[in-house]
Amino acid sequence: MIVKVFANFREIVRDKTVEVPSQEGDTVIEILENLIQLYPAFEEEVFTEERTLKPFVHVFLNGRNIIHEDGLQTKVKSTDQFALFPPVAGG
Repeated sequence: MIVKVFANFREIVRDKTVEVPSQEGDTVIEILENLIQLYPAFEEEVFTEERTLKPFVHVFLNGRNIIHEDGLQTKVKSTDQFALFPPVAGG
């Protein structure tokens, strides 16, 4: 699965996208766990100690925030567009 990353997440992967191993029927959290296997620095950036998304980290599938679906348990298809946004400061 191709995961699009933005802002400082691009610094971690050194690109705008990263290919993450996935299987049909995977969930968002499984994709994120696979991403962390490839880039361990993501763990601290994405998850709290309780294994929830950190505040202001957003995952979008096909342009829709997963909070409007089943959160981290949202099923992912190989054809989905997966985007990961970090907290962004500024004004």
